[in-house]
Amino acid sequence: MNASERNGLERLSAIEARRALTANEITSEQLVGACLNRIALRDNTVRAWAHINSEAALEAARASDAKRASGEQMGPLAGIPVAVKDIIDTKDFPTELGSPVFAGRQPAADAFVVTQLKSAGAIILGKTVTTEFAFFGPGETRNPHDPERTPGGSSSGSAAAVADFQVPLALGTQTAGSIIRPASYCGVVGVKPTFGYVSRTGVLEQSPPLDTIGGYARSVEDTALLLDCIDGFDISDRGMIPGRKPSLVAALTTPMARPPRIAFVKSPAWPQADENMRAAFELFASTFKGEVEVNETPLPAEFDRIIRLQQIVQFSDIARNYGPIADANPDRVSAKLKEVIAEGRTFSAASYDEARGMSEALYNDLRSIFVNNDVILTPAAQGVAPLGLASTGSPMFNGLWTYLGMPCISLPLLSINALPAGVQLVGAREDSARLLRVASWMMRERGRQG
Repeated sequence: MNASERNGLERLSAIEARRALTANEITSEQLVGACLNRIALRDNTVRAWAHINSEAALEAARASDAKRASGEQMGPLAGIPVAVKDIIDTKDFPTELGSPVFAGRQPAADAFVVTQLKSAGAIILGKTVTTEFAFFGPGETRNPHDPERTPGGSSSGSAAAVADFQVPLALGTQTAGSIIRPASYCGVVGVKPTFGYVSRTGVLEQSPPLDTIGGYARSVEDTALLLDCIDGFDISDRGMIPGRKPSLVAALTTPMARPPRIAFVKSPAWPQADENMRAAFELFASTFKGEVEVNETPLPAEFDRIIRLQQIVQFSDIARNYGPIADANPDRVSAKLKEVIAEGRTFSAASYDEARGMSEALYNDLRSIFVNNDVILTPAAQGVAPLGLASTGSPMFNGLWTYLGMPCISLPLLSINALPAGVQLVGAREDSARLLRVASWMMRERGRQG
């Protein structure tokens, strides 16, 4: 790697950085320093970070370099900087949950997922801005493509930091659309794995039947690397999928036996997409004709209720988990959060149980799609990032898949009026590897559509 290439280290993907580190072409200190320089240059505009400690990050990078120089075996993320959403506990940084109620809150221990990152050798660069309690109340982060637009939420800072080349990998969480929508708005790859794929111990609990940890990168291969490093089983999280999971990085090296089969699904949210998004998406789907099998697949009529069912579960749990906080701090929580808490308190236990129970029945109705198709193709958001910072957009195109516990990925393959828009792929619960293989294929085969 020559000097000019080293000047752009912040733009390396995680896998590119790992190769360069392994080959001793760069040091972790140089890589972390490049990211910190980018943050210093752009932080006043993007405002992605809630907490950052430059000296601690550089010290950790130097320690990683020393281990490598001594010949020690290095973890898969050794020396690579990673950002952590500020609802995930970190003993080295405050975790303030996007709320003044918890200003200065300092966890005594790392979340399970942070422990795994450190075990893989990652350098925890800092904490990224989240919305209020990972819900709708916006933080300070702005969209890197247009600072007058929202980056989406609730994983606002994580998506923006990766999109702006401030860090190659970042953790996010999703209860409705909090990973996929910011990925779409910011033009990065965002992955929400199957429910239960990653431990949530030490993470703010919003709605346990829905809460899922995933992350951001600038390539599908990097998301596979990230998930492989954080998929360890945690007995204390009762929602976790038991057993060892196969490597997603290895799965991506397996050639596809045939071109993918794709179900183009216009979900119940389709009429809410703006005209430009619908037109761009129809055009994108049409470009596959003659190359791969794309089937426009309607959902059963029962799915007309699914968006509301997801809300019943989420809002009921928000009322249960955040209600006491809002009651005790009425002047320090948003009007929107209080409104949703009030709505959540109107749902009976029977309504909640029915909404939770319907998830399995509706997922079973989708199984026939995956008999003949590898993935579902559907928009990641209603349109491009909306103007203004008072809202983070609608999760309408995401919440139904979260409710069903299905893995999703947003790919930055569309451009509408020079702004990014994501293509969302959804996979069967038990087959994240196939989802990522199709996603990787699609990124190779399709450039950005205008």
